[in-house]
Amino acid sequence: MEADTVRLLTRIADALERLAPPTPAAPDLSAADAFVWHADPDGLESVANVNRVDIDLLKGIDRQRSLLVDNTRRFAEGLPANNALLWGARGTGKSSLVKAVHAALNAEKPGCLTLVEIHREDIPSLPRLLRFLKGSDRRCLLFCDDLSFEATDEAYKSLKAVLEGGIEGRPANVVFYATSNRRHLLSRDMIENERSTAINPHEAVEEKVSLSDRFGLWLGFHHVAQDTYFDIVEGYVARYGLPIDTEALHAEANEWAVTRGSRSGRVAWQFIQDLAGRLGKSLA
Repeated sequence: MEADTVRLLTRIADALERLAPPTPAAPDLSAADAFVWHADPDGLESVANVNRVDIDLLKGIDRQRSLLVDNTRRFAEGLPANNALLWGARGTGKSSLVKAVHAALNAEKPGCLTLVEIHREDIPSLPRLLRFLKGSDRRCLLFCDDLSFEATDEAYKSLKAVLEGGIEGRPANVVFYATSNRRHLLSRDMIENERSTAINPHEAVEEKVSLSDRFGLWLGFHHVAQDTYFDIVEGYVARYGLPIDTEALHAEANEWAVTRGSRSGRVAWQFIQDLAGRLGKSLA
């Protein structure tokens, strides 16, 4: 009877082993300088050509650029560095700056830094990603673009523990950079709802906004002035050799910004794409 039971349990165990997904192999971070994390199944996909703008073309954000370059360089050299939150108006160069800084430092010292992007919807898998990365010898810049949370979203709690405060904490070879249109990453309705329904409103709001406190470096981005906007489009025209005189360029760029209702780096780039198309020029 006992032998039959052992054989049955063994068969069940073998069947479960066959059904279980294989243990993911450790990623080879030396295969590329940039990766995208995909959850379910977990894995890192290498990116051969990162969609980015040269750091010299980013105008009007000199202070933010200087601070982020310094923080990232210290991290790449194995020194202490802060998690960074780049927040502010849309299209003002937040994600472009992160990617440009990564490229600039790797140009100075090839292979010094790996860029790993995690999508907003994959934030709950962040602890698993960190287990992938902490075994690597490479310094990893973990990047999440357009990070924010809504009222029913509980993923921010796991993110708080990962950034700081958890038992394991953030691996020494990983730093986390995020961009957001919101300074506190949470919607105003979410914060106000917690304030109105909690027994102690102050404590409830503190618990919500404490997520942003996990980022030691805060960099604010705002819409640019007209002169800066013109500097941006002039930089693109010079870089790509577009045949247009300055007076006409300013007139067309200003008209484009008026029709879009804002001036920003994104609006400038969209104008340049339109201009290059009309002039029959490639931006490759």
